[in-house]
Amino acid sequence: MKTVPFSKAHVEALAKRYPTPFYIYDETAIRATARKLIDAFSWNPGFKEYFAVKATPNPAILSLLKEVGCGTDCSALMELVLSENVGIVGENIMFTSNDTAAEEFVKAKELGAIINLDDIRHIEYLEKHAGLPKLLSFRYNPGEGREGNAIIGKPTEAKYGLTKKQIIEAYKIAKQKGVERFGLHTMVISNELESEYFIETAQMIFELAHEIREKAGVELEFINLGGGLGIPYRLEQEAVDLKKISDGVRDLYEKAVSGGTMPPLKLMMECGRYITGPHGYLVSTVRHIKETYKKYVGLDACMANLMRPAMYGAYHHITVLGKEDAPNNHVYDVVGSLCENNDKFAIDRELPEMEPDDIVVFHDAGAHGHAMGFNYNGKLRSAEFLMSPNGEFKMIRRAETSDDYFATLKF
Repeated sequence: MKTVPFSKAHVEALAKRYPTPFYIYDETAIRATARKLIDAFSWNPGFKEYFAVKATPNPAILSLLKEVGCGTDCSALMELVLSENVGIVGENIMFTSNDTAAEEFVKAKELGAIINLDDIRHIEYLEKHAGLPKLLSFRYNPGEGREGNAIIGKPTEAKYGLTKKQIIEAYKIAKQKGVERFGLHTMVISNELESEYFIETAQMIFELAHEIREKAGVELEFINLGGGLGIPYRLEQEAVDLKKISDGVRDLYEKAVSGGTMPPLKLMMECGRYITGPHGYLVSTVRHIKETYKKYVGLDACMANLMRPAMYGAYHHITVLGKEDAPNNHVYDVVGSLCENNDKFAIDRELPEMEPDDIVVFHDAGAHGHAMGFNYNGKLRSAEFLMSPNGEFKMIRRAETSDDYFATLKF
């Protein structure tokens, strides 16, 4: 059973000042989950979690994660600027981009970020536009060596990373050009719940590290195992076994180090969804109940507020505040008001009997929710609130206004 950390009365009081839809994030739970991840890998003295900014790009979220000890994983210019503005700089930033603009490399170099290249040709491009740093990393795409999923795709069809042949050559070139410190990165899965997958990925990357050492003469300083730790969106799903992953990776690491195939090095991860996903909620109000060939619940939120169901067919559990104990004896499509038929949060969902002004809460919306918002049909992005440990709601992003929407237009 999924529960929410706030009551109907709390939301109604908040909605009197700030109309729905809006997002609420649970500060206490976010901190606890970040600490849980860091503690699980504390056996590795240099372990660092680089929070994936793209999941929840809000300075309040980044600031509290900075306090816990996280860095940031950035993939674009504005994410670099956002990190800089909350005081996360230097090697506390991992910059992993693709199809990268020169100005992005310049900014990353200026901040002293760890630059993680996606293409062997980017060595020359980076050198030309920003100069090569002393520390450089490369992203590995294993091709047929691993299976992907619907979010990232099959490795052979994914646009990310270097092949094994390319990556070994890349280290040789970078070393010849004067790069002195090196890292290795891979990320081939997203929202994965099978613990064994991450252990197998660690084995793959540790074996590659040995091959790089032998063939390129490069000693790696760190390995970034990527992110991709999933969360149980559905009631029947079980959470990923973090201890099992940590124990499995530790066993492989210690065997590789003790066997001399890999020197002691720092491990990193770049989880986003795992940390904030379960602790963010989209709150919306029922506008209309419609019945034609099906029964529809029309909300004041739409896919511009949460596009994962339309984009991926993703499931988000729904709680109707005040009706948590009512029987789920009605079947509805839960929809928004966009002029698109895929503007649906849920299809044929069993819910309590619904009526206008009911408040619905979408669970597990704390990552890739608000961040993926857009303005189609002139929809305005919603506000975000951080629920403090004492239960107070702090606005960390105001809702957009019509002035915001029209600000960039020329009449």
